[in-house]
Amino acid sequence: MSIKAGVVGAAGFAGIEAVRLLAAHPSFELSAITSSELAGTRLADVYPAFEGVSDLRFLAHDDSALDECDVVFLAVPHTAALKAAPGFIERGISVIDLSADFRLKDPAVYEKWYKVPHTQTELLSQAAFGLPELMGDELAAVAARRAKGEAVLVACAGCYPTATSLAAAPAVRAGFVREGSPIVVDAVSGVTGAGKKPTQRTHFCFADANVEAYGVGTHRHTPEIEQILGAPGRVVFTPHLAPLGRGLLSTVTLQLEADAPSDAAAYVEEYRRAYAESPFVSVLDAGHQPRTASVAGSNRAHIGLAISEPAHMLVATCAIDNLGKGAAGQAVQCASIVFGLPQNAGLAGVSLSV
Repeated sequence: MSIKAGVVGAAGFAGIEAVRLLAAHPSFELSAITSSELAGTRLADVYPAFEGVSDLRFLAHDDSALDECDVVFLAVPHTAALKAAPGFIERGISVIDLSADFRLKDPAVYEKWYKVPHTQTELLSQAAFGLPELMGDELAAVAARRAKGEAVLVACAGCYPTATSLAAAPAVRAGFVREGSPIVVDAVSGVTGAGKKPTQRTHFCFADANVEAYGVGTHRHTPEIEQILGAPGRVVFTPHLAPLGRGLLSTVTLQLEADAPSDAAAYVEEYRRAYAESPFVSVLDAGHQPRTASVAGSNRAHIGLAISEPAHMLVATCAIDNLGKGAAGQAVQCASIVFGLPQNAGLAGVSLSV
């Protein structure tokens, strides 16, 4: 039997990518998509790529058709998920949340960075963090609960935290990184990461032929990265906007312990061991660096490792598609795990080669 799925906020960039992936998924049946502005409009009239693929029309966010779903993907801004998720859970519908509302385990940290109180702390305590390669135990636990008939909540990791943590976590967890040292992150994202609505930074005329840092020292993904890596107060995160549609590259510089290996090949071996059971992560040979173009349109992550010998630092770089592994692809991967399916179901395609 197919698993009925709905996407709330389907007209945005992350939402429409979820629609694209679910429409081709072998086990999920996409049965409802919503948009507050486009209710009644054909999907293919807004995104012509779906012509001949889907006859769905956008529904209002409160349409009763969502009640027929087994799982709902929330592709909505932060605070909107706080309001929407509890109702779905109460009605027995599992939720895969792409927003930031249930990622941070400490509600006080959420309030500090998002400037609003967390109003669903009980549900927050039950949510699994959606980064399968690093938080697989949490997803396995909620999958077991769902198998017993319980509606569950997954809070998918953000795009910057996903690439950054995949790049840094194996070295941190193996004890190679100097205790208490800063973790320096320089990351670059495509414009779709800023959402569908254009701003003075993301409008074509301003974003084209321009690269700039933003949110320096204040970006809300900082505490999420620190939470994943178990490194509170140590992450120095500088995001940049680049003139590309999709793609994200995060370069993490890590101060190594004095007795840590000084050969990049040793780290390649450690990372490949850490990700041996992770079908979407590829650790490149020493001397090779990842490219965003190599993962575009996919749920894949490519990791490159190098040593800065004079400073005895590891430079770990990860490339993902910010709408794929950084958002919708990760959400579908998490949903497959929660529903007892292979995690690469519907996601095994090769990235765009050119």
